[in-house]
Amino acid sequence: MSLLDDGFGGYLTLLLIAVVAHEPWRWLGLILARNLTADSEIFIWVRAVATALVAGLVMRLILFPAGVLVEVPLTLRLIALAGAIGVFFATKRSLGIGIVSGAVLLMVLRRAVGV
Repeated sequence: MSLLDDGFGGYLTLLLIAVVAHEPWRWLGLILARNLTADSEIFIWVRAVATALVAGLVMRLILFPAGVLVEVPLTLRLIALAGAIGVFFATKRSLGIGIVSGAVLLMVLRRAVGV
């Protein structure tokens, strides 16, 4: 019996590959970023790019939904988007809280309408 056939060896191999592929980059980033401040130009740019990527993904999900989201009317999706944007700005531009609030609002609206 091979190490990969016992049901546990495959998971161990995947974990090892993930660690080997991921950890050197984390350490390199730590070394390179130790002299940067959170308000530096590079971090402002990274935050802007991350926000733009999330905004693009959200708009794709709203305008061209897939899966179960197809059944939710566009008006409900747009209302949830407006609520998420409001929460985003009310929480001092917290992207995570804005996304979670939009998802929760969409679930509540869907349940209320009965879609």
